[in-house]
Amino acid sequence: MKTPFRHRRRMLLSYLAESKVHCLLITSPANWFYLTGFTGDAGALVVSRKGTTLITDGRFTVQGHEETSGVRILQQKESLFESLGQFLRDSQSNRVGFDPSQLTVGQLASLRRAAGRRLKWVPAPGVVEALRMRKDALEVAQMRKAAILAGEIVQFAIGLLRPGIRESEVAGEIEYQMRKRGASGPAFETIVAFGERAALPHARPTGKRLRKNELVVLDLGVILGHYCSDITRTVFVGQAPKRIRTWYKAVLEAQTAAIAAVKSGVACGDVDAAARRILAGYRLDHLFVHSTGHGLGLEVHEAPRIARGQTRRLEPGNVVTIEPGVYSEGIGGIRIEDDVAVHADRTEVLTRAPRDLIEI
Repeated sequence: MKTPFRHRRRMLLSYLAESKVHCLLITSPANWFYLTGFTGDAGALVVSRKGTTLITDGRFTVQGHEETSGVRILQQKESLFESLGQFLRDSQSNRVGFDPSQLTVGQLASLRRAAGRRLKWVPAPGVVEALRMRKDALEVAQMRKAAILAGEIVQFAIGLLRPGIRESEVAGEIEYQMRKRGASGPAFETIVAFGERAALPHARPTGKRLRKNELVVLDLGVILGHYCSDITRTVFVGQAPKRIRTWYKAVLEAQTAAIAAVKSGVACGDVDAAARRILAGYRLDHLFVHSTGHGLGLEVHEAPRIARGQTRRLEPGNVVTIEPGVYSEGIGGIRIEDDVAVHADRTEVLTRAPRDLIEI
């Protein structure tokens, strides 16, 4: 069976040639999975024109051999960064690229000591992430499955809502259903927020019980086949008053406008602006306190960012969330979020749960 990992490493080698970097040091687990298929959580990867080497400890060497192809597996003898530095010292690579956002000062100092003074350390931020940003057809297909599953689970969760239930109970049932239906787990800590707590965009579940005439925000995502999904729905328990109906209508229109703006070649900041224009028309833009969305993939937050001033243009293969919201202290919040894939000739909404206001 053909795998995409060799192809991805070949694409990475073209960067090495252009930048005159002899090898690239990779310390992010998501990045080494993307390039090799290795799912362990300890080690470091070195990619060069001479080959790809994974350095890890004894817990993961067998796993490394089983999960990878065309990758040399070395078991570290000292600490990881001492072993890595010694390997780089002996590799005859003079210019080593590294991502400064993924190494601590102490780790880089350990590497320098172990590798010796001959090596030149070249900052190379976001190199693998730039490749990951453009999903291939197989990745998009997997993300579609993850998005559909998240939609099914959010609809299941809505069915649990009744006065007296606790936020933590709902969150627990959500995460149980994820695993029961085939996910390896949540993409992030599930958000369940009742009433005034719905005004906290990243509220974590507590023992608060649901009451009549409260807003409920449910924000969840699954990891399915290594890829993440992310969906949010807002529900009102009871008959929503006029103000809540108006706010919900504004957020839904803002999301619809932003999704319509998601096209290949469009600047990410313009997608964000499409949502803000709608909310400004309702005089609610001051209650929108975060960006309109973010990239999605092996991690729940990836490039590109859908935010003010972002000049990066969308490309085929990008998958982003679109999630405008309004939040008012003492009242609650409303957010609607879906996952959207960019194709060369169209836009596809991957999540499939209904978006209309639900009153229960």
